[in-house]
Amino acid sequence: MPERASATPMAPDLSQLAGRQHAPVHVLMVCMGNICRSPTAHGVLQKMVLDAHVQSRLEVDSAGTHDYHVGAPPDRRAQEHARRRGYDLAALRARQLTRTDFKVFDLVLVMDAENERYARTLCPPELRSRIHRFTAFCTAHDAREVPDPYPGGEDGFEQVLDLVEDGCRGLLARLRLT
Repeated sequence: MPERASATPMAPDLSQLAGRQHAPVHVLMVCMGNICRSPTAHGVLQKMVLDAHVQSRLEVDSAGTHDYHVGAPPDRRAQEHARRRGYDLAALRARQLTRTDFKVFDLVLVMDAENERYARTLCPPELRSRIHRFTAFCTAHDAREVPDPYPGGEDGFEQVLDLVEDGCRGLLARLRLT
């Protein structure tokens, strides 16, 4: 297995956000259609934040780079697999990433290179430092991207959950919220 740093993006410096007491850290999860990966990450992080009783210190949302599914709930397979692990995605609805999101969110965490390119194109240049790969926060998995499970089978949704749980735990640790 290659060293983690060779395959996984380096985790960004979150020292200015870590331990912030007076305003919550705003995190936006981003994938292509906002019906599989990003709502899964949204739901997982939201539950971890509630379980850790730090909801006043971190707020999470999700969006898609494309408008394919605006207003739709997460994919039924994503919901089913998440539910089996104790995460409820039913209330989430897809929305499209906007330029305003880069002003509102402290961290914009993209699931793959394609969505990172799109986000960087949409983002005002002075705010591009807020965009990072979600997998930069993984500590147990060696991955550059969270693969899109939409066209594949059931195993893809389980793989997404494995990566998302790992990345969310890593993010909370880096923000000193665990």
